[in-house]
Amino acid sequence: MGHLRLYSGINSIDEEVADDYQGISKRSALACMINSEVGAVLAVMRRNVRWGGRYVGGDEHFEHSLIQSLKTLRKQVFSLEQQWHTVNSTLYLQPFLDVIRSDETGAPITGVALSSVNKILTLDILNLNTVNVENAMHLVVDAVTSCRFEVTDPASEEVVLMKILQVLLACMKTKASVLLTNQQVCTIVNTCFRVVHQAGTKSELLQRISRHTMHELVRCIFSHLPDIEEQPLAKKMDGLNKDPAFGAKQVESRDGSIEDDAPLPVGSPVTNLVDEKAAAEAANGMQLMTEPYGVPCMVEIFHFLCSLLNIVEHIGMSPVTNPIAFDEDVPLFALGLINSAVELGGPSIQKHPRLLALVQDELFHNLMQFGLSMSPLILSMVCSIVLNLYHHLRSELKLQLEAFFSCVILRLAKTKHGVSYQQQEVAMEALVDFCRQRTFMPEMYANFDCDITCSNVFEDLANLLSRSAFPVNCPLSAMHILALDGLIAVIQGMADRLTDACPVSEQTPVEFHEYTPFWTVKCEDYSDPDTWVKFVRRRKYIKRRLMIGADHFNRDPKKGLEFLQGTHLLPEKLDPQSVACFFRYTSGLDKNLVGDFLGNHDEFCIQVLHEFAWTFDFKDMNLDTALRLFLETFRLPGESQKIQRVLEAFSERYFEQSPQILVNKDAALLLSYSLILLNTDQHNVQVKKKMTEEDFIRNNRHINGGSDLPREFLSELYHSICKNEIRTIPDQVVSFPEMTPSHWIDLMCKSVKTSQYIVCDTRPFLDHDMFAIMSGPTIAAISVLGLLPARVASDAADDSDVSTDSVHGKPVPSSQYSSHLPPMGTPRRSSGLMGRFSQLLSLDTEEPRSQPTEQQLAAHQRTLQTIQKCHVDSIFTESKFLQADSLLQLARALVWAAGRPQKVSSSPDDEDTAVFCLELLIAITLNNRDRIVLLWQGVYEHIANIVQSTVMPCALVEKAVFGLLRICQRLLPYKENLADELLRSLQLVLKLDARVADAYCENITQEVTRLVKANASHIKSQMGWRTIMSLLSITARHPEASEVGFEALVFIMSEGAHLSPANYILCLEAARQFAESRVGLTDRSVHALDLMAESIACLARWSHEAKEAGERSEKISEGIREMWLRLVQGLRKVCVDQRDEVRNHALSSLQRCMLGVEGVCLSPHSWLQSFDLVIFVIIDDLLEIAQGNSPKDYRNMEGTLVLAVKLLSKVFLQLLQELAPLSSFCKLWLGVLSRVEKCMKAKVRGKKSEKLLELIPELLKNTLLVMKDKGILVRRSTIGGDSLWELTWLHVNNISPSLQSEVFPGHELEQDSGSSPAEALP
Repeated sequence: MGHLRLYSGINSIDEEVADDYQGISKRSALACMINSEVGAVLAVMRRNVRWGGRYVGGDEHFEHSLIQSLKTLRKQVFSLEQQWHTVNSTLYLQPFLDVIRSDETGAPITGVALSSVNKILTLDILNLNTVNVENAMHLVVDAVTSCRFEVTDPASEEVVLMKILQVLLACMKTKASVLLTNQQVCTIVNTCFRVVHQAGTKSELLQRISRHTMHELVRCIFSHLPDIEEQPLAKKMDGLNKDPAFGAKQVESRDGSIEDDAPLPVGSPVTNLVDEKAAAEAANGMQLMTEPYGVPCMVEIFHFLCSLLNIVEHIGMSPVTNPIAFDEDVPLFALGLINSAVELGGPSIQKHPRLLALVQDELFHNLMQFGLSMSPLILSMVCSIVLNLYHHLRSELKLQLEAFFSCVILRLAKTKHGVSYQQQEVAMEALVDFCRQRTFMPEMYANFDCDITCSNVFEDLANLLSRSAFPVNCPLSAMHILALDGLIAVIQGMADRLTDACPVSEQTPVEFHEYTPFWTVKCEDYSDPDTWVKFVRRRKYIKRRLMIGADHFNRDPKKGLEFLQGTHLLPEKLDPQSVACFFRYTSGLDKNLVGDFLGNHDEFCIQVLHEFAWTFDFKDMNLDTALRLFLETFRLPGESQKIQRVLEAFSERYFEQSPQILVNKDAALLLSYSLILLNTDQHNVQVKKKMTEEDFIRNNRHINGGSDLPREFLSELYHSICKNEIRTIPDQVVSFPEMTPSHWIDLMCKSVKTSQYIVCDTRPFLDHDMFAIMSGPTIAAISVLGLLPARVASDAADDSDVSTDSVHGKPVPSSQYSSHLPPMGTPRRSSGLMGRFSQLLSLDTEEPRSQPTEQQLAAHQRTLQTIQKCHVDSIFTESKFLQADSLLQLARALVWAAGRPQKVSSSPDDEDTAVFCLELLIAITLNNRDRIVLLWQGVYEHIANIVQSTVMPCALVEKAVFGLLRICQRLLPYKENLADELLRSLQLVLKLDARVADAYCENITQEVTRLVKANASHIKSQMGWRTIMSLLSITARHPEASEVGFEALVFIMSEGAHLSPANYILCLEAARQFAESRVGLTDRSVHALDLMAESIACLARWSHEAKEAGERSEKISEGIREMWLRLVQGLRKVCVDQRDEVRNHALSSLQRCMLGVEGVCLSPHSWLQSFDLVIFVIIDDLLEIAQGNSPKDYRNMEGTLVLAVKLLSKVFLQLLQELAPLSSFCKLWLGVLSRVEKCMKAKVRGKKSEKLLELIPELLKNTLLVMKDKGILVRRSTIGGDSLWELTWLHVNNISPSLQSEVFPGHELEQDSGSSPAEALP
C-alpha cells in the first residue's frame, strides 16, 4: 500500500553487451574494479600499526577478521564466471560494510571503505535483477547509518561525514532503491540531517555539501510521489500517529535550545539522535514502515520538515518581534526542502490524504507565521512555496489561501509602520507573480469576493495594486513599477481571455423576487460553467446587499433589517435563524449593536442569540479557544444579566459539541464565567493583585457536577488566558486580521464545510464584473503614472539632452519658464487626485528645495505640452459622444476616485479630491441630459452617501447639495417623465445634519426659489410639490432664509398663479408656517394669511370648472370641499397666535373664507364640519387661553373673543336657511348657544368682559328674531313636546332672561300655545 511500483524490465550493465566476448570483458573489468577497491582499503589499513602488526609469519589464522574477509573477496572476485547480476551481492559488499560498521577502524580506513561502496553503487552493478539485492541494500543502509570510527583529526572526520552523505545519496539514486523500506528511507534522511546539524560547527564546505545532499535526498524521494498509486479513501494510514516523533529530538532538547554539536565519539552511531524504531512503534505503524518505501515515509519526512519550522515557538522567539536573536538559517533551510518536496510532489499530494492534511494544517500555519518575518529571504521563500501550492493544490487550500493574502500579503504591502521597504517589495513581487497566473484573479473573485463568509480578496488586491502604482510625493520607484506590472498582467489576462474565447452571452441582472435563506445558496454542478457562474453572481449579489444592509443596520438596526426584508434576504416576518445568520455571516456590522441585540431580554432576541450560538462549530475545541471565537463576533454587553444570557447560550452549544470532561452545560457555564473573570483580572491594569494559578484552581472546585475538574485541565486554561487575552471588546475595524492560534483552529474547522474551490478556465465568464470593480482605480493609476511630475521625468531622462527645445533644437533658458512657476516654499502635503494634478502642473514636493534646473524646467514644459495634447478635459466636455458603457464606467471611476465619505473629517487633500470628482460627475450628468436615466442612479447614490455621512459643514457636502439642485433646475424642463424622480432626490436636503442644514439654509432656499420660479409649470405631481414645500416650510423659522423662502411662496400663491389641486394643501400648510413664525415682521405673517384667504378664489374657479367636467364633477367637488376645509382649519390654528394683530387678522381672514364662498360648491355636511372643527374649536381655545394665561403673553384677548363671537353669529345666520332642515340642526344650535353662554360667563383679566356682556345679548337677540321670522324657532304642539323650543329657552334664559319676552311678547306667545314654556318643561 502506498509504495513504488517495481520495474522488472530493467537490465543491468552486463546484459547490455552484444556478445559473449564483450560480456567476459565486462565481468573482468568489474572484478578488477572490486579488486582495486579491496587493495585500497588494505593499503590504508597497513599504514596503521594496529593492523600492520597482525601479519605474523604469513599465518592467516593470526589475521583480523576484517582483513581476512577482504582477502577472501580478493581471491573470489576473479573466479566468478557467471554474470554479475547472478552473483550474491552481499558477497562483494559485506567486507566493505564490516569495515564501515567496525568501531576499531579510524577515519581514513572508514573513508576509503565508504568510497568503495559508493563506487559500487554508482556503477550500477546493483539492480532489481541482482541476486539478493534487497538484503544487500538493507545491509548498506544499516551499515552506513550506523557507521562507527575513531576520530583522529577534524579534517578526516569531515571527510568521513562527506562520504557518508555520498553513499546515502547513491543508495537513493540507484535503481534498487525501490526495495528500501519506509523505515530505512526515514533513517537515511535522519542520518543526513544529523550531519547537517553537526556541520554547523565545522567547515563551510561540509555545511554546503551536507545541505546540498539533504536537498537531493528530498528531491529524489518526492520525485517518486507521482508514480505511487492513489491511496484509497478507506485506507487513510490509520497506523500512523497524527503527530509522529520523526526528527523531533534532532533539533531540540528539553529546555528548547539546540543541542551542542560535539564530534562523534567512538562507539556513538551517527543515527543515535532519534530512535526510529521506538517512534515507529509508538505510531503503531510497524507494518507500514517495513514495506517498500512510499507514502508512509514521505509523510514522516514531510512532517519532520514542517517541525523544523516550530523552533521559533519552542525557543520562545518571534520572527517579527525578535529578528536579531532569531537565526534565519534553520527556517530557510527547512523552507527550501519543503519547497523542493512541493515542486516534485505537485498535484500528486492531494491523492494522499495524510500528506494533504500536513500541507493544509501544519505547513500552512507555519507559512503564515514566517510570512511576517523581518527577513526578506524567508519571506521570499514562503511566497515561492505558496505560489507552488497554489499552482498544484489550490482546490484543496481555499481558506488557507485567503488567510495568506489577507494576513500576510495585504498586511505587509499596506502597512506603513513596522514593515521594511524590502518586505514590502518582496510581498509586491509575490503578488505580481500570482497576477501573472492567467486564472488567478478570476479565481480570487469567484471564490472569495463572491462568498459571504470570505473577504473581498480580489477587490483588495486590485485596490492595493492601484494605490501602490501612484508615486505619492516621491520619485518613481521599483515598487511603483512592480504594482504597475501587476495591473498590466491582470488587464492583459482579461484581454487574452476575451480574445481567445468564444463570446460569452450577456448575464441577466440578479434579483430576488421571494425570500430564500441566503446562507443556504449552493451550486448544483461546479463542473458546468453555466451553473457555477450563475451561482457566484448570485452570491455576489447577496454579499453586496448584506453589506448595504450592514451599513443601514449600523445607523438604525430596525431600518437595516427592514432593508434586507425589502431585498428578500430576510423574510417578511423575521425569524430568529435568519437574523442570527445575518449577524454571523455579514462583515462590517457594529459589534456594539450586535452585542446589545443578542443580550436583550426580549423573547425574540433570546431566540436569535441561541440560533447565533448554533452557527458555531466548537467540535473538539478547548473551552478558551471556543470562547475567544464566540466573543470576537460581537461586543460582550456590560450588564450582568446580558452577560449571563450570552454565556448560557454559548455553554449550551459548547457542551453539546465538545463535552470533553464536563458533565453538564452548567459546568461549562460556570467555567466560562470563571475564564471571563480571570481574563479581566489578568489584563486589567487597574487590578493590582493578580490571581494566581492556585487561586484559579481553588475558585473552580466542585463545579463539575459536584466534582473537581482535573488540575492539569485548569492549569492549561489558566496559562492560556494569562498568555493571550480574550478580547471582550473587539476592534470595530480590523485593517489587517491577525492569524492567532484560535483563528487557525477556526479556519481548519471551516475548511471542512466551506464551498468547493472553483477552478476557472480561460473563458471570460466573470471578467465583465471584475473589470467593473477595478477599472476606475486602474485607469486612474495608469493615467497618473503616464503623466509623472517633471522631477520624475528628469530623473528618468538619465543622460539624454533634456534641455533642448523640442522644436528648434536650441537650449532653453531658465528664465523662459520661471514666470510660470509658483514660489518655492513648503507646499501643503498632496496625496489625493487634486494633489497629483497639482504636482503635475506646479512641481510640488513635500520639502522645500532649490530653484529648478534647466533640465527640470524643460521636462516640466514638455509635461505640460503632453497634458495639453492629451485633451483630458475633452473626456468630460465631450462626454455626450461617449458610448453608453464608456459613459457609465467614467461615472463609476469618478465615484471610486472620490472615495467613500467619512463621518469624521478627512484630510484636506482627500476632500479636494472628492470635491473635484463630484464636480466632474455633475458636469457629465448635465452634459448628458438625454441619457440621464443611465447615470442618475449612480449619481444619486453618491450624493446620498455624502449627505448622509456628513455631520459638519464642508466643501464636499456643499457641492453635493447645490450640485443636486443645479441638476434639477437644468433637467426639469427637458425631462418631464423624470420630474418626480428628480424632485424626490431633493428630499436628501431634508436629511442633512442640523448643523449642515443651518449653515447652508439661506443659499439652499435661494436655489430652491430659482428652481420654483423657473420650473413651477413643470412640477405636476403632488409628490414633487411636497418636496418643494417641505424645503420652503423649514425656512419659515430660519432668520436668514425665511425672507427668500417666503418670496418663493408668494410667487406660487399670489393671485393663484401657480396654485393647483396638487399643491394647494401643501401651500396652505407652508403659508400657515410662515404666518405662525415669529421670525421677521408681523407684516409677513399678515401677508401669509392674506395669501391663504385669497386662495379661496382658486377654489371658486375650480368649482366652476368641475361643473363642466361631467361625470367627474362630483369627485372633483369632493376634493374641493376637502381643500376648503383644510383652508379654514389652517386659519383656525393661527387664530390662537400669541400676537394679537396676527390672531385678529386670522379671524378676519377666516370670516372672508367662510362668508365669501359663493362660487365654491360646499355641502351642508361641509358646513357642519366647519362648525365642529373650526369655529367651536376656536372659541373653546380662545376661552382657555384667556382664562389660563397671563395678559402679558396674550394681549387684547377680549377683542379677539368679540371677533370670534361675531364670526360665529354671522356664519350661523348666513347658513341658517340651509342648515335648518337638517336633523342635526338642533345639535348645531345647542353648540352655538353653549359657546355663547361660555363667553358670557368667561372672565378676562379676572373679571367678566363688558364688551362681551354687551355684545352677546344683541347678537343672540338678532339671531332669535331671524329664526323666528324664518319659522325655525316656533312653539309647536306635538306629542312629547318641542325639544328645540324648550332647549333654546333653557340656554337663553341662562344668558339673558329678558330675551324671550323681547323676541316673543306675551300676546304672541299665548297665541302660539296658550301656555308658558316653563309649564311645558318636564
